[in-house]
Amino acid sequence: MRPRGPTSPSFRNFSQINLLPFFTALAPSHSIFRNFSGSRAQVFLAGAAIAVAAVAAYHNSLSGQFAFDDVPTIVDNPTIRHLWDLRSVFSPPPGGFTVSGRPVLNLSLAINYAFGGKNVWGYHATNLVIHILAGLTLFGIMRRTLERWSELPPTRSSAPSNQRVGGNPLHLQTTLAFAVALIWTVHPLTTESVTYIIQRAESLMGLFYLLTLYCFIRSVDFPEVGRRAPATPSSPPELRSEGAPGAGRPTSICFAVFSIVFCLLGMATKEVMVSAPVIVLLYDRTFVAGAFGEASRRRRKYYLGLSSTWILLVYLALGTGSRGSTAGMNVAVSNLSYWLTQFPAIAHYLALVVWPTPLVLDYGSRVVRPTWSLLLPITVVVVLAVTTLRALTGKSRAFGFAGFFFFAILAPTSVVPVVVQVMAEHRMYLALAPVVAVLVAGGYGLFAKAGSKAGIPGSPIRFYLPLCLAVAAGLAFVTASRNEDYRNELTLWGKTAAESPDNPRAQYNFGLALSDAGNIPAAMERYRIALRIKPAYPEAHNNLGIALSDTGHWSEAMTEYLEAVRLDPRFAKAYYNLGNAFLHFDRLPEAIANYEEARRLSPDIPDFDYNLGTALAKEGRTEEAMTVFEHDLRFNPDDPLVHINLGVIFAERGRFPEAIDQYKDALRLKPGLAKAHNGLGTALASTGRLEEATAQFEEAVRLDPDFPEARLNLGRALMLSGRLEEARAQIEAANGLRSTPPSP
Repeated sequence: MRPRGPTSPSFRNFSQINLLPFFTALAPSHSIFRNFSGSRAQVFLAGAAIAVAAVAAYHNSLSGQFAFDDVPTIVDNPTIRHLWDLRSVFSPPPGGFTVSGRPVLNLSLAINYAFGGKNVWGYHATNLVIHILAGLTLFGIMRRTLERWSELPPTRSSAPSNQRVGGNPLHLQTTLAFAVALIWTVHPLTTESVTYIIQRAESLMGLFYLLTLYCFIRSVDFPEVGRRAPATPSSPPELRSEGAPGAGRPTSICFAVFSIVFCLLGMATKEVMVSAPVIVLLYDRTFVAGAFGEASRRRRKYYLGLSSTWILLVYLALGTGSRGSTAGMNVAVSNLSYWLTQFPAIAHYLALVVWPTPLVLDYGSRVVRPTWSLLLPITVVVVLAVTTLRALTGKSRAFGFAGFFFFAILAPTSVVPVVVQVMAEHRMYLALAPVVAVLVAGGYGLFAKAGSKAGIPGSPIRFYLPLCLAVAAGLAFVTASRNEDYRNELTLWGKTAAESPDNPRAQYNFGLALSDAGNIPAAMERYRIALRIKPAYPEAHNNLGIALSDTGHWSEAMTEYLEAVRLDPRFAKAYYNLGNAFLHFDRLPEAIANYEEARRLSPDIPDFDYNLGTALAKEGRTEEAMTVFEHDLRFNPDDPLVHINLGVIFAERGRFPEAIDQYKDALRLKPGLAKAHNGLGTALASTGRLEEATAQFEEAVRLDPDFPEARLNLGRALMLSGRLEEARAQIEAANGLRSTPPSP
């Protein structure tokens, strides 16, 4: 039964309110509705406004870089390289990766890779589309839920609740639903799930979660065939559904099937989906059937299908091995300490809903200690939980449902310890929706009652909607500002390290960003800060070693690599870097042993092949080196250095035509390689093509005048051509370069 209210005057003066004109124009009650009739136009324009607002808030997110976990799960993820290799796509890398045990998430990344490779724009655009669809789905859920809800405040007239705007109907429920979906869509707390690419895990799961609920709601809107269904006599008046004309059971079944399918997809996207069947049942009890028994009796087969999706979730979760020992009851963190940490975490999330700053990408893994400071957040969460339970069993079932929804979304990551992040803003992506719904709908109730007591004439929604638009405009501004942080890793991690100074991972990643920016001394300082906070940090030791080797301190670098592999004997990249250190000191057997260990631990990383092949070739094991380079070439066909090394080996083995082909391939990929021109000249000279060889040597010298081998080869070629003076000049120049010590 819909609430009733007075007819409101036109909203033509909205533009005079002190709001951003853009958001004023987005209002579904704007004068643009004078050109349309009926609620369908209003719904359509409200949905369009939500989409436009999302684009406005996130327009500057599309060029952000790959950050943090984007690298191992997208850039270095071999299972997304070939879309039609479904066996690989549906077998994401196991362990603690974000895609582990989440094949649908991995499939979405494979689709992006198939159409755009590593072009970051496509991944961001897909994330934004997912978010817009989630916002529109939330709008649909809220609109249909508010139509079932009788707890909106009474109005001062017996006129229909369809307020009149510019001669056309303005539905109160549609307007409030629009406000909820708009504020949720542009809220800065959603940025981590939208702008940070790999947190698509959260937004895509959120979309499937909302679609599961939305399709259920649509399925119960069509209870009988060919006629308007009567109100359900067994339900309280406020929970009865009028049904829909001209629809019937086939439509209901289709929506029910879609609901189960979306639930299944969500289970294969992220484990937080686990509560979806429970939330649907609670929604049924709260807004449709009126009781759990009645809901189960009417839709027994549907709930059987919905609950069966848990089987897939359990199967996928068991296959991750506690997500590489990063999540579960047996990870390296006290369960009690983790649970205590969740009280201030949840209180902090709620504070960010109201005042979303500062936002932090990584809060770290430090758990709280039992102190009196925990009393306030524990009290807040306990009171909220008790209020939710009382509302569920009392008259305010809708508010109880919203509270339960909030806790249900946070429960998996609040109960099951996640050692790498004890709290994270992306966990609020879907949990934000019920909080915003309560604030908007509950706020409207208080606003209407206050207006009634003050004797303010006209419909409350006339004044309440501009307030919601003002809030949305402010939130969108903060969202756009936050997106700027993601465009530059130096800014992103600099702010994260500043807001979370005791987080070693934030300091470490700030060091990585500084290193990428070329500031090696500052990067080394950040690595050392991270190690002071957490001495047993193998990644920090490894990257400190890289920084030391980049500055020529190879002995100190080797010490850091050795410490990294001691702390983590399965750290493949540390073995690889240790091999580089041994190779620098020409300790070829140790270098080869470490490269081979790196390949054994991570056989899917072809980058390890190049230096292993180089070390094998230096030790004279050319047959093995050739095998390694050819393996590398299958994964990196566009790497000119691999072609050059194969060319060298082919030339050493007298296979000059194959060497020529390899050098030409290298030059096709990168024409300005002096080493490739020199190698090609050597191979051509060995086949008697002296004139062509001379041209290649000349080009090598032109590209790199300080290349002694190229000058020496050019001198020999000129000598064979009878150009003795020129030959002597080139040979003398080569000898001079060889005798000159390298610059420091």
